[in-house]
Amino acid sequence: MNSSKILFQRLITLRGPNMWTYRPVIEAWVDLGPESRQNAGEAKASYDRLCQWLPLLLKPVQPNPGASDCLNKFKKGVLTAELLEQVTMTLQQMAGMPGGFSDTHRTSMPRVAKVIVRAWHEKVTLFALHAARDLILAAIENIDYPIEKQVDTLHKMMQEYCLGPSTACIVDAADDRDIPAIRLSAGNLLQLGYGVNQRRIWTAETDNTSAIAETISRDKDLTKSLLEACGVPVPQGRHVEQVEDAWQAAQDIGLPVVVKPSDGNHQRGVFINLSTQHEVEAAYRVAVLEGSSVLVEQYIQGVEHRLLIVGGKMVAAAKGQNAQVIGDGVRNIAELIETQINADPLRGHEDDLPLNFVRMSEAVRLEIARQGLTEQSIPESGRAVVVQRIGNVAIDCTDEVHPEVAAVAQTAAKIVGLDIAGIDLVAHDISRPLNRQGGAIVEVNAGPGLLMHLKPVSGKVRHVGRDIVDYTFAAGDMARVPVVGITGARGKTMTARILFRLLSLHGLRTGIACSDGLFVDRRQLQAGDCASFDHGRNVLLNREVQAAIIENGCQQILTEGLAYERCEVGIITNINWDEDLAHHDVLDDEERIKVYRTQMDVVLPQGMAVLNADDARVIDLARFCDGRITLFGMQASLATISKHIAQGGRAVLVDHGQLVMTEGGTRFNLCPIKAIPVTEQGKNAAQIHNALAAAAAAWALGLSPDLIEAGLISFDPEQSISSHFITHHAVIS
Repeated sequence: MNSSKILFQRLITLRGPNMWTYRPVIEAWVDLGPESRQNAGEAKASYDRLCQWLPLLLKPVQPNPGASDCLNKFKKGVLTAELLEQVTMTLQQMAGMPGGFSDTHRTSMPRVAKVIVRAWHEKVTLFALHAARDLILAAIENIDYPIEKQVDTLHKMMQEYCLGPSTACIVDAADDRDIPAIRLSAGNLLQLGYGVNQRRIWTAETDNTSAIAETISRDKDLTKSLLEACGVPVPQGRHVEQVEDAWQAAQDIGLPVVVKPSDGNHQRGVFINLSTQHEVEAAYRVAVLEGSSVLVEQYIQGVEHRLLIVGGKMVAAAKGQNAQVIGDGVRNIAELIETQINADPLRGHEDDLPLNFVRMSEAVRLEIARQGLTEQSIPESGRAVVVQRIGNVAIDCTDEVHPEVAAVAQTAAKIVGLDIAGIDLVAHDISRPLNRQGGAIVEVNAGPGLLMHLKPVSGKVRHVGRDIVDYTFAAGDMARVPVVGITGARGKTMTARILFRLLSLHGLRTGIACSDGLFVDRRQLQAGDCASFDHGRNVLLNREVQAAIIENGCQQILTEGLAYERCEVGIITNINWDEDLAHHDVLDDEERIKVYRTQMDVVLPQGMAVLNADDARVIDLARFCDGRITLFGMQASLATISKHIAQGGRAVLVDHGQLVMTEGGTRFNLCPIKAIPVTEQGKNAAQIHNALAAAAAAWALGLSPDLIEAGLISFDPEQSISSHFITHHAVIS
């Protein structure tokens, strides 16, 4: 295969908001080589091969006018970068990933384009990009392409690297409330929020989930004794240690019984409705291998149910159904299980499937034997054979749950001590109280699965991620600390240092990632240039941080993206319109604006942009901001500033040598500019701008004019950040 026709010159992972979108993307610089056209016959054959491999190109999940255009060009023998974009996105969708943002951007180099695609995980999307390139070339060169194998590999990579559906639904719900999410491990451990206000979640467990409660829930015998002591209906039973004792317990309790591991999970080693000594003893020998000990319990007649309790409230419920096969007089039961049950697309080992495969376990063999059959038996045509009575809970029944049943389940979760719990109960009719039908709670589970509620086999989808986020964070709480993002060509670091001083005087334990290093409060965590994505994230991860200041140069925006999803204050100190950014193919003012506007795009609607009014082109970036605007500058008489103030806007400026903060009809006259040491007696215009920008940001965060004035006067530019003496550490609520 001649891969030189499509070369990747550069692959850039943008992990945070960037000039293209708010989401992580891969930016691939694609060289299509010298332009060449296939003849009409070859082009049509290449097109047909591609569409045969990827029929979704003709009917994409997310309609995109550009998709049909690049396909039409390909059909005429013209290869475009847009086709690589569409094939990459299609492969990701075929593997089970959502669609998301994609785009293709021309460069100044002939036949070279930037292809930008949503990266749900860097490794997965990089694989998809390379697979898309190989697939297109195979279609052109009439080479067989293992499409099914590649999609399967991509799907397995998605399962390994991407968030599972249960965790993803929590992230989506948090995103809907502007609560940021940071993945802390290769698994499903998440940080929601920033700094001191963050919370941690591991799928359906939160940092409020007690380790003691989780341990209790794993000990089924202890759980049952606690529930019984508090009046919750549970099946009678006891712990057994020998096979003979299991049969004795079954007789004492009364047949039929259930035999299960005392600390097992996922229904492994669970046998129900056992009525003979042979069944009980056989079940014991399997159950003892699945856990540390075995329970023998009363068998409760009815249907298995799972109730999800979040923060003391029932938010969803699902019920089960028997798994059965229907005989055809030809195939044996083992074959029928594979063709009638396991062929169901809703079954599988993957995290995004609500039902598991039915494997030929001892429990299944026992169930079949009760009906006088073996796995090799061939049932007559039309005969129904039940093969599994548990583990098929995926039918939504939330609206059917009787209030008393919900109350009992909520009580069970509280008794064990779980803030989020899956309550397993058995009842004939979930719409009736348990005590009227002999129902009982059989298990209380920590870290319950959510998929049965997110993707039920039938019934309503329950958006339980919202319930978990709403429980974790009170209404209106975005779990943030004030984040100030600073970008510009010059003055970023000094602006950050001055602002750090002001916030520290205000009593906020402040974290800062800038060119001078990484600091939290007066502690230097790392020396050297720390104006980078990773160091910015380190500030946001720190549970001591009450406010964050993060410096972002345009190089970082172009190669990494911003470390934060949104910010309270976004500062643009200035723009060097002559800066050489040719390496990034940023060659004109319009392209520079796209880079710097990234900082404006992420300012929260209730936030503030701080812009240098002495450059009209910087002021123009205000149109990209969702929040309010503060202008700062050295020319109080500037028409743009006067107009902004007249319209009720904020400004921080120099008026007759004095620092002035004004908003609408309110004016605060602060100290003379020359009294601020960093300005060098008011002679250093660049440092005046830095002081004004820092004052504007501090004002936006609620600091008083008096404190801002005191901080500016006392700021010593010769001192390092860690050597500033913080005189006041009042906790700001």
